[in-house]
Amino acid sequence: MSRLFEQLVRQRGFSVDYIKPRYEALPDPFLLPEMRRAVERVKLAKERGEKVMIYGDYDVDGVTASTLMKEVLTQAGVREVEVMLPDRFRDGYGMSKKVVQRAKEAGVGLILTVDCGSANKEIIGELEEAGVDVVVTDHHECPEELPKAVAVVNPKRRDAYKLVPDFEKYAEELLELRDLAGVGVAFMMARALVMEGLIKEGQEKWLLDLVLIGTICDSMKMTKTNRILCFYGVKVLGKTRRVGIKELFRTTGTNKITAETIGFQVGPRLNAAGRMASAEKALRLLMATSRSEAAQLAGELEKLNEERRAQQNAAMEEFRERGVVKEPVLVATGDWHEGVLGIIAGKLVEEYKRPAFVLMKKDGIYKGSGRSFGEFNLSEALKYCQGEIVGGGGHAGAAGVKVEEGKLENFKQKINEFYRSLGLRDQERFFDVMADLEVRGVGELSLDFMEELKTLEPFGVGNEIPVFKLRDMFVVDLKTMGAEGQHVRMLVRGDDKRMMKLVAFNAPERWRKFEQGREANLLINLEENEWNGLRSVEGRILDLRGCEV
Repeated sequence: MSRLFEQLVRQRGFSVDYIKPRYEALPDPFLLPEMRRAVERVKLAKERGEKVMIYGDYDVDGVTASTLMKEVLTQAGVREVEVMLPDRFRDGYGMSKKVVQRAKEAGVGLILTVDCGSANKEIIGELEEAGVDVVVTDHHECPEELPKAVAVVNPKRRDAYKLVPDFEKYAEELLELRDLAGVGVAFMMARALVMEGLIKEGQEKWLLDLVLIGTICDSMKMTKTNRILCFYGVKVLGKTRRVGIKELFRTTGTNKITAETIGFQVGPRLNAAGRMASAEKALRLLMATSRSEAAQLAGELEKLNEERRAQQNAAMEEFRERGVVKEPVLVATGDWHEGVLGIIAGKLVEEYKRPAFVLMKKDGIYKGSGRSFGEFNLSEALKYCQGEIVGGGGHAGAAGVKVEEGKLENFKQKINEFYRSLGLRDQERFFDVMADLEVRGVGELSLDFMEELKTLEPFGVGNEIPVFKLRDMFVVDLKTMGAEGQHVRMLVRGDDKRMMKLVAFNAPERWRKFEQGREANLLINLEENEWNGLRSVEGRILDLRGCEV
């Protein structure tokens, strides 16, 4: 272990078990609330020859969880399994009323939810009256009153600790289970079925490619448990049997399996289906068995993602042309595609460093998404605005909202009134990039060091890509690149007289005008570059300042 890597590991507080995780160290799946009941109901469905429906969600977590659960039930011996996903535009998140009618018509005896269901007590009550049992597997926050399902397998249940004998003994595991994605909870059910002898031991590991994709794309914290799942998920994804994923990689030109390629290449394309059309396309891709079908679907997702990006960029350009309002919370309205409203809100937050709501009008109602950061909690803000909205809710950082056309201005005033009442200060500090380590020479940032960094992959929340501060670097050369000179390539020299290439894409104007021959302090991520068979380490610039600043 190099000096620099040892310093990084020590600073992050990582144990040997975290760096070199063991699959056997995963928590007992029966620690999850009512997992035993869920497994027993699946056994009964198998014995009865019942038709089982999986009800999922339209995002990456929901689609990967739906795919995983279908394979799990099939492996467990359930003869008939079908999947139903909600439509983002007609149904919204959670279980829609359509599921009741469809379950009756199809003769479904059992429904298993994935990535939803904890807040759908009315629908589950209707299903119960219709003679359809429901097992919920979910990871979202639970309401005070849970649905009366056969089992509610959700690590965020308020009574989770009470359901585990000697829970003090398992406190750490129970806490970590709360950070599972929906697909992670579904995988724990697969492990429970393995323990009960319904699935051959070891077979469940082939599902870890789905767990990896869903966990990263749902931005779950890389706790010890998620670290184990994702560490082995990378290995499984590297030799995946899924032709759909292979074709998606081929279409995107992805040849490295990292959190970045999954989060920025694979995830957006799978999400584009649910955002721009129907999540069924993403589901069919993950379930595809023929290469020709997979290639066609991967191509369709690529086009949907291009459309999503074009609409997003057009909306941002339109907003810039309008001019920025002075209120601390941005509320933007426009004739934009409903599926990209949340993305646009996120982009506004990035660009203007303020919370933002983005809304579109339909049938006299403004409907949209909000994004926030720092100490401004959207869930609490919407509670304050209850008198001005038709409905809404979510989490601290992301929420949905509906506002009557005649109350839009009232909503804008009320949400900003709430922000000002909090007396928040210096919220932009939450965007500051913090360095893990500071170096004055670049010689230690070598290929051998890069190999050590790879042992920390996949990166994610709580295990972010390391950031290095290059202190007092002499800028030997600086050039702009691109059709409009929008990119920057630099050559810097450290105290050890070694040099390193750095690059910044779509660099700010002040970076492009930085003069060579000066000294600079830079924040960078490290990347491995390969050209004509030669490997080298380069830096991606995150921040650039003159030493006099």
